[in-house]
Amino acid sequence: MTDPTITAHDRYLTLNYPRYPITITHASGSTLTDSTGKTYTDLFAGFGAGILGHCHPDLVAAANDQMNKVWHVGNLLHTEPQTRLAQHIAQKGFNGRSYFCHSGSDANEAAFKLARLHGQNKRHKIIATNQSFHGRGFAAMMATGQDKVRSGFAPYLPGFEHVPYNDLDAVKHKIDPETIAIIVEPIQGEGGMNVPDPAYLPGLRDLCDRHDLLLICDEVWTGCGRTGKWFAYQHSNIEPDILTLGKAIGCGLPVGVMCANERAAKYFDFNHYGGVPHATTLGGAPVPTAVSAAMFDIIERDNLLARAESLGDEITERWNSLAQSTPAVTRVRGKGLFLAVELNPKNACFDNAFDVVAKALDQGLVINACQQNILRIAPPLNIPTDQLNPALTLLEKLITDDT
Repeated sequence: MTDPTITAHDRYLTLNYPRYPITITHASGSTLTDSTGKTYTDLFAGFGAGILGHCHPDLVAAANDQMNKVWHVGNLLHTEPQTRLAQHIAQKGFNGRSYFCHSGSDANEAAFKLARLHGQNKRHKIIATNQSFHGRGFAAMMATGQDKVRSGFAPYLPGFEHVPYNDLDAVKHKIDPETIAIIVEPIQGEGGMNVPDPAYLPGLRDLCDRHDLLLICDEVWTGCGRTGKWFAYQHSNIEPDILTLGKAIGCGLPVGVMCANERAAKYFDFNHYGGVPHATTLGGAPVPTAVSAAMFDIIERDNLLARAESLGDEITERWNSLAQSTPAVTRVRGKGLFLAVELNPKNACFDNAFDVVAKALDQGLVINACQQNILRIAPPLNIPTDQLNPALTLLEKLITDDT
């Protein structure tokens, strides 16, 4: 039987996404339900945005409470949820100022504009890394170190240079008198879940300090507790000049944040700039920021940072053991509940990681592949262990058993 939603989609929406032939009608916790009544365990949380799963009752309550107060007034007036969320971000580790927008890509666009203002028309170049992903806006796609993201959109915006990830010498040799900033993911997400050496982020911080550059940490994927710390850069005991957030910060609602320390944030001060340097109509709207602020309270209340770290360690140990018993798995990498399983399709019962994703979906399990041989696992931080463990067992079977 044809699903009317899919039929209407194919008629009325642009076909940007290679969607699965499934319509989700309900979701709760870490469980999705489609239009046929079939259920799925969600180990991907909507590209990581569902950091507390689906329809968390406390988040629903926060949204409902705010909807009965005020939805939108614009950024010429103060609202309490927006201010409360900015306080949370500052108190959780990044003691700077927040600019609110709608997505991680928007947050990075704001970061690039701020960096250029900081360069005062003398320095404008930004160093990024190969295999990175920073969004699909015109500047964000140029910072992204994957040609497929910007293919077809020439002429390109100039001012972005790329170097290999986890290579300090390459960064050092790329810096010139026009360089103003370095942007980096503490763990690369779309690029294959690459984890750098412990000295990499401190090394970038040192280079920025010595050359008066801004260090931008793109934590659109890794922020808000995903790796067992509020922000993944905290694993390296450094602090960037600019932090960008998306996905989990909104818990599934459209929230992006660019946070800047005082020396950078002054360029987004209308008094300093002599006008409004950057703006958005709906960024920081009361309802989504009320939900975001509640998310920080819940993670802290339920001790979910420690849980993400311990569950990540358990999963890593479990899959490393599997790698020693089957040639289909090469290794596991990541931190907390931001993990990748590197596969070896030549010695397996599947063609590639996308094949595993399709088989898993058929068995009621939602996962993701970010490269031909990389499975990505990023469940909600509060997924019940009695739901997580059977899902991992099923995934192991799909990888190792040709049935």
